Amino acid sequence: MKNKTIVIIGASAGGPRTLKQIFQGLPRCDCSIVLVQHMPQFVNQSIAQSLNDCTEMSVHVAQDGEFLKSGEMAVVPSEVHAEILHNRQIRLVAGERVNFVCPSVDVTMQSLQAEPGVTHIGIILTGMGRDGASGICHMKSIGARTIAQDQDSSVIFGMPKEAIDTGCVDHVCNPGQIHDKLIHLAGILR
Repeated sequence: MKNKTIVIIGASAGGPRTLKQIFQGLPRCDCSIVLVQHMPQFVNQSIAQSLNDCTEMSVHVAQDGEFLKSGEMAVVPSEVHAEILHNRQIRLVAGERVNFVCPSVDVTMQSLQAEPGVTHIGIILTGMGRDGASGICHMKSIGARTIAQDQDSSVIFGMPKEAIDTGCVDHVCNPGQIHDKLIHLAGILR
């Protein structure tokens, strides 16, 4: 099996602006990205389109049952949680709010498994609350590289601060540095 990289990104308030900064000019990286952005349902498609317009990665709203593909980013739709089955497939599931939100990045991150040949990267961006703190701990426990947005560039430092406070974050970065880390850690798809 070819080595593969799975990136899970969690964001809330201020996320769309930060995401545009991270993905602006980003080449097609050799990874599958799943984005959990807390947002109202009516903006799901517009956020996916906005990101698709600024990167070479292919960005779309996630569909239940789709398989992760390198060079693509799936945006989890509002009002469902996303689990990653066997590090390969997205399962969208109805469920109660976790950390007062649905989708919850904790649910997505905690569904990942350690597996030979699979690299995981967890990223927590600006937002209110503590969604992602438990997930980042799980990801660290399975050997993931973990990143949180820095305070100066965060609109609301709640989610990144909670993740950092767990002691499980490897890098605290601004959006430009996260852009560069994605390229460095995942590589460019040839």
